[in-house]
Amino acid sequence: MKVNKLTIVLLFILVAMSSCGKFYKLEKSTNWEQLYDAANDYYNRGEYSRAIILYDKILPVIRGSEKAELADFNYAYSHFRTKRYIEAAGYFNTFYQTYNRSPLAEEALFMNAYSLYLDSPDYNLDQKSSRDAVNAIQLFINRFPQSDSYERAMSMIEDLQKRFEEKAYQESMLYLRLTEGLYPGDFYRACIINFQNFAKDFPDSKYNEELAYKLVEVSLSYGQRSVFDKKEDRLNDVFKFADQFKRRYPESKYFGAIQPLVSKAEKELASHIKIKKEYEEALAKAKLEEEDNTTPTSEINERNN
Repeated sequence: MKVNKLTIVLLFILVAMSSCGKFYKLEKSTNWEQLYDAANDYYNRGEYSRAIILYDKILPVIRGSEKAELADFNYAYSHFRTKRYIEAAGYFNTFYQTYNRSPLAEEALFMNAYSLYLDSPDYNLDQKSSRDAVNAIQLFINRFPQSDSYERAMSMIEDLQKRFEEKAYQESMLYLRLTEGLYPGDFYRACIINFQNFAKDFPDSKYNEELAYKLVEVSLSYGQRSVFDKKEDRLNDVFKFADQFKRRYPESKYFGAIQPLVSKAEKELASHIKIKKEYEEALAKAKLEEEDNTTPTSEINERNN
């Protein structure tokens, strides 16, 4: 039994050495027809890394020939099979641009989009490559609306849109957390703008109800902390956002929490208007006194008569 195992191991080593020796000779070969057949053979056997090495040697030589089309297609797929998705996307795109009338053109354009889709990151990372993937998928859908891969392409776009939505929601929550810091500053304003933009960009999002409530809440805090000249306008925004919330979400779990926020805004606004009125009256009185002090006595007597 031990002899049989040893024999199997030795045979495996010999086969591996023979295979390596054969590939080494191919790497040194200048016979492009032999290299072409070997590259396709390695590709068909699933040895994609070796296929890539040989295709690299022969593609510049056979460029423009009838054999180049299959080699380019296999070359792109070899990168895809080895999970080099960005490179694969580029090669599939180049194939489509070069052979757009080929029977393989539709598949190549789809695989360009699919490669970019597989390379797109999770929602918490930068989504530039995801946007590139959406553009590529949209291009495929526009070019081949009757394709068998149409539904698959649409599901890919939906998945990417969910990532964009989650990314935008997390950014909104980040702005909200920043308003709780020691120096909220303009984060209140940024938070309000972000919440409003989210609703525009994702009108059907499950997060819109929550963010609409948070919009009222943040607007109140923003108004309370605003400078004197802008306080009234910002407190009035609380009423505007509260009315919008009540119309859109009459059955919301947040509905009962809206009125206390509105009441606080009303009290804050009433206090502000009272102070503003007192200030304006004091300012008018001071201005009148100043005018009296600079007006000749005869004019004052004449004005009083």
